[in-house]
Amino acid sequence: MLRLVRQRTLASLISLVGLIVLVFFLSRLTGDPTSLFLPIDATQEMRDQFRQIHGLDDPLLVQFGRYLGDLVHLDFGESIRKARPAIDVVLEAFVWTLQLALITMALVMAAAVVVGSLAAFRIGGFFDRLASTISLVAAAAPDFWIAIVAIVLFSINLGWLPTSGTGTPWHWLLPIAVLFIRPFGLLVQVVRGSMLSALTSAYVKTARAKGVRTASIIFVHALRNAVLPVITVMGDQAAALLNGAVVVETIFGFPGVGKLMIDAILQRDFNVILAAITVTAVAIFVMNLLIDLAYAVFDPRIRQ
Repeated sequence: MLRLVRQRTLASLISLVGLIVLVFFLSRLTGDPTSLFLPIDATQEMRDQFRQIHGLDDPLLVQFGRYLGDLVHLDFGESIRKARPAIDVVLEAFVWTLQLALITMALVMAAAVVVGSLAAFRIGGFFDRLASTISLVAAAAPDFWIAIVAIVLFSINLGWLPTSGTGTPWHWLLPIAVLFIRPFGLLVQVVRGSMLSALTSAYVKTARAKGVRTASIIFVHALRNAVLPVITVMGDQAAALLNGAVVVETIFGFPGVGKLMIDAILQRDFNVILAAITVTAVAIFVMNLLIDLAYAVFDPRIRQ
């Protein structure tokens, strides 16, 4: 188990370093922040002073070396726009994204396991055909299109739900519903396929012959042995929720790290861009490590 953790951690650190290098230099291609933060009639002296204050007057390689040195001490620099530590700005927004992702993923897992398992138990029946159709449509639906349609229908035409903000549970409903749809469709298909194999196995037939209750057969005997591929896809979709929240948060004006990232790119707030991507990447790496550990728990062969 420890060997698995070491291998995954090392691979994640190498990927993280590569990501930081790539994002650092690509972010500098977005332009000069002085054109956004200084008036149009600013003098060259004012521009030079601004660059010096924010460490932008040195060559790129010097800036990068200084940034890596600060990063070793977990110093992500200061936000140009907010004049605060960039990591504080990012963590405040990341809390909102994490809440959104956790609530959505919990609902997705519960719904997909129940629907996929019941569909597999009555293969070819009405519920199976209905669940398969809905899940295929859901898996293919683009998030941004669903979000726009949801705003037009439920907020503008019907006036039932707010279009943005986080003040009440009603503000959360549309973002959660939009993020729910695609992973739900994918997971229903995976659970159904995995359960079909488990339900035809010898131990399930034996349980049925002994008169074990249907609910126990599905959710105890079969699901326990069908869980490995489900765990894999759940981990992928949880990571996708953190990435996919960028578009959804921007459309709904949700104050998460996705919207913050877009705003930082548009405003050339380099330190916030790097801090946001680093925090998101670390969260995804930790999530993948937890998925690997869960795999090792359910399948002892992976521990070797």
